Amino acid sequence: MRMAKGGDEYVKYVAEQFIAYMETSKEDRRQLKTSAKARREPWLTRWFGYGPMSLLLWWRGMTGRHR
Repeated sequence: MRMAKGGDEYVKYVAEQFIAYMETSKEDRRQLKTSAKARREPWLTRWFGYGPMSLLLWWRGMTGRHR
């Protein structure tokens, strides 16, 4: 019985999200998508953390000094 109640709540949540999605205009959804992409951190950081990024910055600094 407990699982059915949780399932009902989930269906209600999904229905609310779908209705909210359908009520927004296409231009608003497109603008939200582009602003979300702009706020995302670079793929290197998202996939591997700050270690590879720090190595990359260090390596670029080292190659600049040798020239």
